[in-house]
Amino acid sequence: MQFDFRHIGLAFLASVIGACSSPKTETQSSTTAVNLSAPTPVFHHKSNPKSLSDWGILASNGHSLQLADDSFVYELRSPLFSDYALKLRTVHMPAGSTSTLDTDNDRIIFPVGTIITKSFYYPKGKSDTEVVKTSVKPGLDNGTLDIANINLVETRLLVRRETGWDALPYVWNEDQTEARLARTGDIQKFTLNGEGRFAYVIPNVNQCAGCHATNHTTKKIVPIGPRLRHLTSAENMRLDKLPETYPVNAVWDDAGTDLDARARAYLDINCSHCHNKVGPADTSGLHLEPETPIGPYLGICKTPIAAGTGTGNRKHGIVPGKPEDSIFTYRMASTNPAEMMPELGRSLSHTEGVALIEAWIDNLSGECSG
Repeated sequence: MQFDFRHIGLAFLASVIGACSSPKTETQSSTTAVNLSAPTPVFHHKSNPKSLSDWGILASNGHSLQLADDSFVYELRSPLFSDYALKLRTVHMPAGSTSTLDTDNDRIIFPVGTIITKSFYYPKGKSDTEVVKTSVKPGLDNGTLDIANINLVETRLLVRRETGWDALPYVWNEDQTEARLARTGDIQKFTLNGEGRFAYVIPNVNQCAGCHATNHTTKKIVPIGPRLRHLTSAENMRLDKLPETYPVNAVWDDAGTDLDARARAYLDINCSHCHNKVGPADTSGLHLEPETPIGPYLGICKTPIAAGTGTGNRKHGIVPGKPEDSIFTYRMASTNPAEMMPELGRSLSHTEGVALIEAWIDNLSGECSG
């Protein structure tokens, strides 16, 4: 039951991994986007502009969303679940600059002046408040995304200043021509596939730190997604030196790959930014990083420390062979704010993610005493 850290080389990375993803997440090309001039990035070293357009990273005329020419899109092998929202992720670095790799933490160190964006959106449904659940992402045409049938919700920025990273959430207006800074966050009501309403929560700046401050002691904000093990390709990250081989996570919904690897990849991207040795959930005793061995630190036969009602009257985090008796699956399936995990970033339960962890637990061997 060891996690499969599959190693890949540069040649293989360039020829295969960059194009390799689950068929469910392949993009479709766009052919109807309206032409729009590419914006020019403007880095604000201290001020926080009220309008997203003042950063010059993304521009919209209500029909097309245009990236700056020197920005690039990156994808994650197993993305974090956010109420079934699709995401457009971009990075802009100052001209001539490079990033470096902190090999001890598998973390990319970006230069001052870097702007990372993550735009959340849904395909439109039959009404203004209905959105559609799909994992098929629309493609970009020369850096342009056709948004005629898309509901742009928010764009989150991570900006690398001299003092460190700052997180800034921007909410798109009804016409989808501008996004405004929402320091206190926002809540928007949608209907998903016409089956029921849910509250999409846009985090305030303090809640951004709830996930991105992965070290509970320093409380410094860092990017979560741009790590080598998460990326479909690292070629665009302008690393000064890219290792010839490095471990990568599995694609969580690729049923043709190892179940243990997929489950561990899912727990890694969704949970380990808090549940690690120095993270905000360090007192929980759960370490959900991919290198954690099978045992109590992974939740196997582990009794809860401070889960409260989140246990669902279950005794152990994971009971091998018995997902119905495991706290993990109970908290993942819950939408009660006092019980659910992750506790930030979602209002809905990820049905497919819960099913994956249930299958993984069902496949584990062993027994819990007591």
